[in-house]
Amino acid sequence: MNLNNVQQQSLIHLTVTIDEVIAASLQEDIGAGDHTTLSTVPKNHLGKAKLLVKEKGIIAGVDIARKVFLALDSSIKLELFIQDGEEVKPGDIVFEVGGPSASLLTAERTVLNFMQRMSGIATQTRVLADRIKDLPTRILDTRKTTPLLRELEKMAVRIGGGENHRFGLYDMILIKDNHVDFAGGISQAIVSTSRYLKENGLKLHIEIETRNLTEVQEVLQTGGVDRIMLDNFAYPDLRKAVELIGKRYETEASGGITLDTIREYAECGVDFVSIGALTHHISSLDLSLKAI
Repeated sequence: MNLNNVQQQSLIHLTVTIDEVIAASLQEDIGAGDHTTLSTVPKNHLGKAKLLVKEKGIIAGVDIARKVFLALDSSIKLELFIQDGEEVKPGDIVFEVGGPSASLLTAERTVLNFMQRMSGIATQTRVLADRIKDLPTRILDTRKTTPLLRELEKMAVRIGGGENHRFGLYDMILIKDNHVDFAGGISQAIVSTSRYLKENGLKLHIEIETRNLTEVQEVLQTGGVDRIMLDNFAYPDLRKAVELIGKRYETEASGGITLDTIREYAECGVDFVSIGALTHHISSLDLSLKAI
């Protein structure tokens, strides 16, 4: 697909907002009506419920939960006890909500779906961040996110102590191996990118992926980038690459980095480690909404 500037700008404006995601999520769940609640709960009945923690972790998504409740029923009141980013353990109560019982029941699953996934992401991010907290290397997420939930999942990464890589295809240049191959080589890809940005009046951060030390050398000879990704490098080659690059460009290690290996990668001296598993390979935190 060849996109001209007008089409590119149109795509940017199609970015879905959090409020739109919440509205669509509620509509997906409710459809023609929450018939179970409508048939069992008196219309004017008022109730209270608590968000109960059932597993140790990091809580995330409190603000999203509030938005979900209020999007469904503006009369709902939420009393918060634990903030986003705080450690929680089984038995902790994150918040209490009060209002029409039917509204609390109808919003329950959407609230839990958001908060459980976001808390799972924040928890995994915190575990990894703690492993290298005494080192200068920073943890990045990737674009390996759930479609339409990227903003929420990247928010959870920040809550857990990580940082966000580019949000989409439009806010940063990332020349990956396939781009290099289709462009005819590293030098050609960089030169073409620089020309494209100049012709279109764009100022975007440029990162290029390298697969070995030979490609690193070629990037250094060509110049014109801001960051070099070192993808699936063995530790000796990673250390050598960081040494070759020096402080001329930022460095990012990527590819199969886990809790067991992240410290060794960081100790090689890279500025960043990027981990797709932060958002695409996590376990949701066990939470429940219980009537009081």
